[in-house]
Formats: sequence, C-alpha cells, structure tokens
Amino acid sequence: MKKPSLRTMRVLATIVVIAAILSFGALCFLPERTVYISGAVSYAPKYRGNNSKPQVALMFNCYEGAEIVNGILDKLRDNGAIATFFVGGCWADDNTETLKRIVAEGHEIANHGYFHLDHKKISAQKNESEISNCHKIVKALTGVDMTLFAPPSGSYGETTLKTCAALGYQTVLWTLDTIDWRDCDKDLIVKRATEKFSYGALILMHPKAHTLDALDDILRYYKEKGVACVSVSECIKDG
Repeated sequence: MKKPSLRTMRVLATIVVIAAILSFGALCFLPERTVYISGAVSYAPKYRGNNSKPQVALMFNCYEGAEIVNGILDKLRDNGAIATFFVGGCWADDNTETLKRIVAEGHEIANHGYFHLDHKKISAQKNESEISNCHKIVKALTGVDMTLFAPPSGSYGETTLKTCAALGYQTVLWTLDTIDWRDCDKDLIVKRATEKFSYGALILMHPKAHTLDALDDILRYYKEKGVACVSVSECIKDG
C-alpha cells in the first residue's frame, strides 16, 4: 500500500485543526441563557410562578423599617397569609428579633445581598461575597438555608445568574411592582398590587408606612377572589 505523500499529510492535518477550531468556536458562541448548571436547573431568573393554581406571592424587600416589618407580620397573621421577605444581610444583622419572628411565624426568608449593591456592575467575586455573606448571617441567626435571591433594584447580569446557580440559588424578579419606594400613595399601591394580577404573580413591595396601610385592602382583595397568598418557593413550584 502506497504511503500518503508529505503534502497529503499536511493537508489532512490542516483539515483536522480547522475542524477543531470550528467546533470550539461553535461552543463559545452558544447563547449563554441556554446553559444549564447542576443538572437540570437553569440559571434563568423567575418572573412569575405557577399560573395553574389560584395563588400569588407577596415579596417584601427589606433593608429598612423593622417596625414596619413587624406591622406587616401582624396583618399577615390576622389574615392567614404567607409572604416572602428578601432580607439584606446588614439589615438582618441589626434586626435579629424581627428576622427570627419572620421564621417563627412560618414566612419565607430569602436573600437580597448584604449591602444593596448593583449586582450587574460588580465582579463575580463580589457577587459571590454579597450573596454568600448574607446567607451566612441569616443561617447563623435562624438556621435557615436560603435558596432564593432577589438582586437589589432588579439589576443583574449573566455573572449574577451564574453565581447564584453555582451557590444553589434561584434568581427571582417580579410580575407586578407596586413601586412603593417611590410613590407614597396607599390607593395606588393597592391598584398596582391587584389590578393586573393573574395566578402565579410575584408582587413586589417594601416596608413603607403607606404599604402597611395598603396591605389590609390587598389581602382582602385576594381573599375575596379565592386566591391564596403563599411563599415565593411555593408559588414557583412546578411552574
């Protein structure tokens, strides 16, 4: 059998190298949001929950107002409702008794970073430290291992999503935003929390005095509609 010439061998080697480069390039340019981490868990954020059940989730982002949070807990208790409190690590460290009350009364605690930074603009290392430091302080104070992360101001990048997934977290945003941090109008808060709702809605609020005033009307509305207020984890389950 005749051996291939040196020229032929060089051509074949070139073809192999080109094929390898093209294959590597194809992998590099796959859309990042198609990547899955930890088996079947996607790092894409959740904007809503399961819309096949009559339920919504109230989300309270907490970096202030422990006295308002306690008022919110009173109203949730009186109405038989459950909510999720996304707590900042520095807030949790300064408000231990309120944090423990949230857990004791059956509500969900979730992660809102330690210092309310813009997670889209910080490094992977800083994303990791913000999320993990909040996790550690809440774990130390309550024994709870949180699994949900809401980026402060809703600002995130691909680095944030990947970091969350690597830490065993699901990134959560919202379906309805009451914008109560800006607009101090009870009736407007009620309207934004209820008017365009659908099953599985994640409803964003903050511990503000006017939000506390609006909460009875919001809870009454959902109770009259036969819609349960559940934790975010419950709401997004099987969604």
